[in-house]
Amino acid sequence: MASFKEAWEETSAVEGGYVDDDDDRGGETYRGVARNFHPNWPGWDRIDAAKDDPGFPGILDEDESLDAEVAAFYRTHFWNRLKGNQITNQAIAEELFDTAVNMGVGRAGRFLQESLNMLNRDGDLYPEIGEDGLIGSVTLGTLEQLLATRDGDRHLHDLLNILQGMQYVSILRNNASQRKFIRGWLRRVSV
Repeated sequence: MASFKEAWEETSAVEGGYVDDDDDRGGETYRGVARNFHPNWPGWDRIDAAKDDPGFPGILDEDESLDAEVAAFYRTHFWNRLKGNQITNQAIAEELFDTAVNMGVGRAGRFLQESLNMLNRDGDLYPEIGEDGLIGSVTLGTLEQLLATRDGDRHLHDLLNILQGMQYVSILRNNASQRKFIRGWLRRVSV
């Protein structure tokens, strides 16, 4: 089964520290936790209290308990909802986790379901599944069927990255102010 710790290490490496960019739809963000999307995250109280410190925001990086709070948030809001512990392939679990963190759990789930349907060889490998973004027993069972095929994991990983990249392109086409984020986004689709 996939390891949250390994997935967390990969994703946290591409998440920055504290950022407050007016063009970021998430607004004020700490290590990928966006205040606009998660205003009730308990870490915001500690971050707000630290803003008066002359070492802000660097002092946040020294707070190990805040790091643990961030990791716990990621486990609860992304990994567990993706059923990461039930995915047998670490690379696929990491890809889905990173996509969920950056684009939402529902979109990561839809990318997985859409990819599985595209790779089913017109139903020869397994039947089509619904693309509702909810990862349940049908999606996980279908994933296992694909992973049992030759190069199934590689093809799935590639397709997940392609769908993620296509979503970034769509965002950029619709909102030029987001172009400043493309280099960071590209790091997410190049692994």
